[in-house]
Amino acid sequence: MSLYDIELTTLAGKPQTMAEFRGRTLLVVNVASHCGYTSQYAGLQALHNQYKDRGFAVLGFPCDQFGHQEPGTEAEIASFCERNYGVSFPMYAKTEVNGANAHPLYQLLKSGQGGSDPIKWNFTKFLVGPDGTVEKRYASGDTPEAIGKDLAARLK
Repeated sequence: MSLYDIELTTLAGKPQTMAEFRGRTLLVVNVASHCGYTSQYAGLQALHNQYKDRGFAVLGFPCDQFGHQEPGTEAEIASFCERNYGVSFPMYAKTEVNGANAHPLYQLLKSGQGGSDPIKWNFTKFLVGPDGTVEKRYASGDTPEAIGKDLAARLK
């Protein structure tokens, strides 16, 4: 299965596939509204705004697998993100990133890093190249501002 064959569901409940993002550089992030890293939403939105016209997008996947830090419904998550951080990048339905029920996207992202190491916490980020290959995995503490330096070199 190719990255672009993977099916998704938006926060609004609409079906979509990753094919919509073919040819774009992506930063795929498992997010949570009640986490010590939640303030990274602001930096992620800034990256999205800065580079969206150069073939880049941030994709947010709410996940409640770490300390029950994303307890809300999809509507509550959407409202929180828009109200507090002005999030306009694509956001998707709650997603499991680890375990037997890990979403196929996260299965592929983790395998693209040379193994199936579990996601350790919220705001783990994967940089995906325009050809659909996973180029880099960032830890929760890696800030969007630091990632912006990698993007600046890629998105000339």
